[in-house]
Amino acid sequence: MSELKTISIRGAREHNLKGIDLDLPRNKLIVMTGLSGSGKSSLAFDTIYAEGQRRYVESLSAYARQFLEMMQKPDVDQIDGLSPAISIEQKTTSRNPRSTVGTVTEIYDYMRLLFARVGVPYSPATGLPIESQTVSQMVDRILAFEEGTRLYILAPMVRGRKGEYKKELADLMKKGFQRVKVDGQFYEIADVPALDKKYKHDIDVVVDRAVVRPDMAARLADSLETCLKLADGLAVAEFADKPLPPEETAAGGSANKSLNETHERVLFSEKFACPVSGFTIPEIEPRLFSFNNPFGACPSCDGLGSQQKVDENLIVPEPARTLRDGAIAPWAKSSSPYYNQTLEALGKAFGFKLSNKWSDLSKEAQQAILQGTDDKIEFNYQDGARSYKTVKNFEGIVPNLERRWKETDSAWAREEIERYMSAAPCPACAGYRLKPEALAVKINRLHIGEVTEMSIRTARDWFEVLPESLNAKQNEIAVRILKEIRERLRFLNDVGLDYLSLSRNSGTLSGGESQRIRLASQIGSGLTGVLYVLDEPSIGLHQRDNARLLDTLKHLRDIGNTVIVVEHDEDAILTADYVVDIGPAAGIHGGQVIAEGSPQEVMANPKSLTGKYLSGELGVAVPAERRKPKKGREIKVFGARGNNLKNVTAAVPLGVFTAVTGVSGGGKSTFLIETLYKSAARRVMGAREIPAEHDRIDGFEFIDKVIDIDQSPIGRTPRSNPATYTGAFTPIRDWFAGLPEAKARGYAPGRFSFNVKGGRCEACQGDGVIKIEMHFLPDVYVTCDVCHGKRYNRETLDVTFKGKSIADVLDMTVEEGVEFFAAVPAVRDKLQSLFDVGLGYIKVGQQANTLSGGEAQRVKLAKELSKRSTGRTLYILDEPTTGLHFHDVNKLLEMLHALVEQGNSVVVIEHNLEVIKTADWIIDIGPEGGTGGGEVVATGTPEDIVKVERSYTGHFLKELLDRRPAGKREAAE
Repeated sequence: MSELKTISIRGAREHNLKGIDLDLPRNKLIVMTGLSGSGKSSLAFDTIYAEGQRRYVESLSAYARQFLEMMQKPDVDQIDGLSPAISIEQKTTSRNPRSTVGTVTEIYDYMRLLFARVGVPYSPATGLPIESQTVSQMVDRILAFEEGTRLYILAPMVRGRKGEYKKELADLMKKGFQRVKVDGQFYEIADVPALDKKYKHDIDVVVDRAVVRPDMAARLADSLETCLKLADGLAVAEFADKPLPPEETAAGGSANKSLNETHERVLFSEKFACPVSGFTIPEIEPRLFSFNNPFGACPSCDGLGSQQKVDENLIVPEPARTLRDGAIAPWAKSSSPYYNQTLEALGKAFGFKLSNKWSDLSKEAQQAILQGTDDKIEFNYQDGARSYKTVKNFEGIVPNLERRWKETDSAWAREEIERYMSAAPCPACAGYRLKPEALAVKINRLHIGEVTEMSIRTARDWFEVLPESLNAKQNEIAVRILKEIRERLRFLNDVGLDYLSLSRNSGTLSGGESQRIRLASQIGSGLTGVLYVLDEPSIGLHQRDNARLLDTLKHLRDIGNTVIVVEHDEDAILTADYVVDIGPAAGIHGGQVIAEGSPQEVMANPKSLTGKYLSGELGVAVPAERRKPKKGREIKVFGARGNNLKNVTAAVPLGVFTAVTGVSGGGKSTFLIETLYKSAARRVMGAREIPAEHDRIDGFEFIDKVIDIDQSPIGRTPRSNPATYTGAFTPIRDWFAGLPEAKARGYAPGRFSFNVKGGRCEACQGDGVIKIEMHFLPDVYVTCDVCHGKRYNRETLDVTFKGKSIADVLDMTVEEGVEFFAAVPAVRDKLQSLFDVGLGYIKVGQQANTLSGGEAQRVKLAKELSKRSTGRTLYILDEPTTGLHFHDVNKLLEMLHALVEQGNSVVVIEHNLEVIKTADWIIDIGPEGGTGGGEVVATGTPEDIVKVERSYTGHFLKELLDRRPAGKREAAE
């Protein structure tokens, strides 16, 4: 049978698809494009990927299937020519604090192996390489203990490993040994309890019991040699008179303890030990460098690299406040007189009054309040009827909160205290996450923690030249490991992530970054014959890095894979082998293939909206004149130093449309979101945000509201929907409750809510579907057979307006809703704002968890647009064009410019040149990503930016402004 040349799809009806028939070429780069909501993702992810993945998983055994997520069978008649499918979506990789860029890409696993095989241990005490110890050195060390000290000489045969060890214990008995120490307890070998093979155990063999005397050198040497043979070069001298503290003898025993010398036991190794300090490294194995294994993790922070500490800056967020006015945040909300009376007593002792500002208190007084006092102080308390006096030390706010945080069992109390805590680097390991033993092992004078701190670009250079500083034997061992590391670093470099460091926590990455990391890992795996489905991989990527990303996708295709990309980026569409344009409009008006073929064929197709934008027939117009910032009306940030920002001072003009631009990782989000937005939210809105480090920010008096419209979901449950989020559902319920039929039955607005008992269907509790758990198979959601998916009971549905019940209204599209409620302004205006942001196609009651990030962002924008404008609001949007077609970008720009026309200020972080060219003002941050960025490269109008040689944005913007004619601010229809 000849190999299939196409993926043939027949009758695809998932979501809004209208029975699509399509033949896609295999082993090609295919781009699916079309308006937002036209059905691209329904075709690419919910049909093609879902079926490819489902068929692959179904071919596995029932045992394997239970560990994999099964996809729902898509609504399609037939698909032929599918390969196993892998989807790389826009979601943040992992919120797990133990997950880093290094662990996700597997580079860290290879680095652990490299350090274990060619690393050289250095003594922290002398800075010299550690040599192995001889038996005579060990004997001398024991004889140096105080005479008469009672010791056990032990052979640590098993250290932190799982197993039952019956055979090993039987062998020991045969050899004549009598006692062992298992998990911190001594036993006769015959009496050792059965060990659970699922848990890790420590087993030490008792080789000798001795009392230190000068004449016992020969006996000690014999015993130590026996130990070294039994325990692979290790021996332990344990003090019989100093038992381990009880918490150390729990299961897991001493493996969880730092493995060098403690008071209870001294570890000897014929492998590595410092003769001066006795610092010993038990074994250099890859697990020593793992911060997810107790063997290598820093015992102080358990390998997290940071600890939650009460932060003095959060206790006193505004030093300019007086003590009576609530300068001390944890005490500010309390109505109890206790706290003020405590401060009065401290004031008598340290010479301050409650009317003093915190910043005017002496350093000594501030320290006493925060950290407590050594001297006793007299406190007088009075609460209504009772008064009493006490003399005591003052505990201090910081120690008090830390103690309560450790002791409390209440989740609420813990959360309340955590509002005043921030993560600080662990003092024991300096944030490197590993034990001192692991950090003592170095290659080329750097330990593994220092190498992971490098940016990917720097690390790549370091690993390139590393063989020059290794000897011939080390090179022979390292050659294959280095090849793997270099390749993976190259792939990360190719997808434009060279500014990230390997130690960067993967929870802090943006959706675009984590998607590109997964893309790099996939290329590293080198699979062929696979179907890859990607969702807008160019998000968050500057034009400069776009070509590298497209080369990566072409490489995936060239090694024998089919690559399907849902994308709106012009370069990506023009690079594709095959383009599918879905449309003609969004939602119910979409779901059809409008044009397909090569990019040229799509451009030539008169029906294709995408083709018209690609050919230049339609476009986003450059405004004929730009708004000029008014002198002095600006928010100015001084000395921003968060993340990679290098003491940045920059002004954001108000009353205009500003774009913050620059390459990925340059510091745009740190400047705008972490510094400016969080400070504004704190000062203007009274939010509890913690801004990044900066000197000061001026100009907040010009705004009365600041709003960050991001792409996070509007709700995580199926119960949240656009109507509830924008507030349209309340007037809809009120309207139904006001109808004559409802009044006659005595129904209040609550009757029409599906979240409370009364009007909802109780069989499905207002969900409309019932979840049936199927082990080994995907959970099945079946439509509730009582309400048939309507969510309400029959009596509620009897109340109708123009023949439609409340369930029918929730099932309408926004577009239909605007028409239906034309006479009800309270509802119509809210729905109209959703329609204006291009969401006319979504259902009024569509479940929030089915909205894409771009749609969720526009629902938030609609909510803001429907509010009364004060004309003094600062709107901040991070990449608002994500998921938007050229045509949608046009609509979005109209709305953002409309907000500015009302006197508001709009600031966007954006890579899309179509948006940047319409901006009144640009702040370009860079010039590179990571450590090479963090400076303001240029500020001014787009025409000013193109003249700046250092600005990458300027280069690409120049091409666009030269190519496209100027026009009015209206969109080209």
